[in-house]
Amino acid sequence: MTSLDDLPIRDDLRGRRPYGAPQLDVPVRLNTNENSYPVPEPVVEAIGKAVAAELRDLNRYPDRDAVALRADLADYLGHGLGTGNVWAANGSNEVQQQLLQVFGGPGRTALGFTPAYSMHPLLATGTGTAWRDGNRGPDFGLTAADAVAQVREHRPDLVFLCSPNNPTGTALDPEVLDAVLAEAPGMVVVDEAYAEFARPGTPTALALLPGHPRLVVTRTMSKAFGFAGGRLGYLAADPAVVDAVQLVRLPYHLSALTQAAARAALAHRDLLLGTVEAIKEQRDRIVAGLRLRGRRVADSDANFVLFEVGDDERVAWRALLDHGVLVRDVGLPGWLRVTAGTPQETDAFLTAIEAAIESVPTGSDSGLTGSDSGLTGSGPTGPRPAATGPAPTDSGTV
Repeated sequence: MTSLDDLPIRDDLRGRRPYGAPQLDVPVRLNTNENSYPVPEPVVEAIGKAVAAELRDLNRYPDRDAVALRADLADYLGHGLGTGNVWAANGSNEVQQQLLQVFGGPGRTALGFTPAYSMHPLLATGTGTAWRDGNRGPDFGLTAADAVAQVREHRPDLVFLCSPNNPTGTALDPEVLDAVLAEAPGMVVVDEAYAEFARPGTPTALALLPGHPRLVVTRTMSKAFGFAGGRLGYLAADPAVVDAVQLVRLPYHLSALTQAAARAALAHRDLLLGTVEAIKEQRDRIVAGLRLRGRRVADSDANFVLFEVGDDERVAWRALLDHGVLVRDVGLPGWLRVTAGTPQETDAFLTAIEAAIESVPTGSDSGLTGSDSGLTGSGPTGPRPAATGPAPTDSGTV
């Protein structure tokens, strides 16, 4: 039987594993940051009608440039954006891959501040772009001075920033983005996959687009919209950036069915986004519940929570799984990540914590303290820590 080693694959891909999270049949799945709430019936009906209207014309190619969809996305984002500022693709992964294809490639580099979305370095490798990991202190903090120093050192063609960050859940300090924009010689990509879940007062990089033609903000409909199965991601940027990614996009990359379904979902965004506040409530409940149990927890602006479990996170992960709850091992020693879902799922998770890992040491000597420069804060609405630190083996979302 032929194995990968028998095939003439690229040397830089040998020994690598594909991105993915365990897909296990357990009662409570809280490992992939999906929206736990099903699509409301009125939206199901609207999407069904929109898709059905496209079926007779499936013999024809879809709108290659997805103009109507991009107009709807621009209307949703606001900030004075128009159709020319927006580009859409099959998930934010494809959007970011296109950015690397056009602005990265052989002989070029990308810099990211990890732990962050683990697909970023994989996408860089796939496009022949050299990846540079940002250095972080033991508290995972990222300051403007540190970020600028590393941009100066590496002179990257692309800088990736995440806000809120995955897996920490923390929002980016605006000073960091300002400093990176002033120093970066190339493109600056801000991944805002979880922006809709941010706490009040958390700024978005969308407000900085005017006057910054090399800034790109990427978003997704997978999380807040509960549209993960629809596969729709998008970016907002200067129109010249949208023109640039069209140089590398595949012909007719977004099917007519995807475009129709996404437009129907956007037309019912108030109903779909109605679950966001409920999910934020469960997120804050998880943070408070874990802290009451003596666990160190990262303040979160996303729909998930990073929490400390002790020296061996694999033991805690297995113990939770044995109690019917699947969470994410993101490759950070002593830490796990759990998605905020329904109240019933939160009940199950907190009960499993009590039963499964209450005896696991909390790792109180880890030194992970602080507010603006570390992972922990005063509570669910406490000070916002900085986002980032050493790279996990498997974190992130699509």
